[in-house]
Amino acid sequence: MTRRRILLKLSGESLGRSGSGSGFDPESIRSIAVQIAPLAKDVDVALVVGGGNILRGGQLSESGAERASADYMGMLATVINALALSDALEAAGAPTRVMTAIEIRQVAEPFVRRRALRHLKKGRIVILAAGTGSPFFTTDTAAALRATELGCDVLLKATKVDGVYSSDPKTDPDAERYDSLTYMEVLERGLEVMDKTAITMCMENNLPIVVFDLFKPGNLERVVAGEVLGTRISGA
Repeated sequence: MTRRRILLKLSGESLGRSGSGSGFDPESIRSIAVQIAPLAKDVDVALVVGGGNILRGGQLSESGAERASADYMGMLATVINALALSDALEAAGAPTRVMTAIEIRQVAEPFVRRRALRHLKKGRIVILAAGTGSPFFTTDTAAALRATELGCDVLLKATKVDGVYSSDPKTDPDAERYDSLTYMEVLERGLEVMDKTAITMCMENNLPIVVFDLFKPGNLERVVAGEVLGTRISGA
C-alpha cells in the first residue's frame, strides 16, 4: 500500500515567542516537534518553514534595503529555523534531513529532488529551507513548488486560526469562515490565504490545500488522518 505524502507549511512566527511571534520560543518549537514526529511512522512528511520570527525580506526592503539582498537574508532566516526544528524533531525521536535551496553544505544538504524523495521513502522528515532559492518568491510559493515536485497528496497550511475567513476574525466580528473554497474563489475574492503564485501553482497541479489551526491539541494528527477540519481549497 502506497504511503500518503504531505507537505506541512509552518510560519516562522509559529516558532517565536507567544504574543509577538518573534525570536525563538523553545517550548513552542518542542511542542510543534512532538506533534510532527509521530506522523512519520504512517505518512511521508516534508516541511517548509518560514523565517518571519527572525526577519522578513519584504519588510526589510520597504525600509530601504535592496529587495534581492533582503530576500536572501530572509532565506537565511528560514535555514536557522529549519535547523532548530530539526534538532527538536530528532530529540522527539524522528530522523530528519535539512535541505536548502541555496548551498550551505556545512550545515545542510542542497535540495535535490531525487535525494529528497529517497529520504522520504526511508521515513525521514525532510525540512526544506531557503524558499525557492530565488528572491521575490515567498515561502508559500516554495511550499507549493516543493509539494508539487515531491508528489505530495496535500499541502497543509498551519495557522493560528481555524480556517479561512472573509476578513480578519480578530478585528471583524462578522467575518465568515469557509469550510471549502475553490482556487478561483480564493483568487477572485482576494482572500489572504497564500500568495497568488502559490494558489495558481496548486490549481495548475490540482494540489489540495487545507488551512487549519495548528495550536489546537490533536488538530495536526486529525487533519493528517483525513478528518474534515479547517478550510479545504481545491478544484470545482
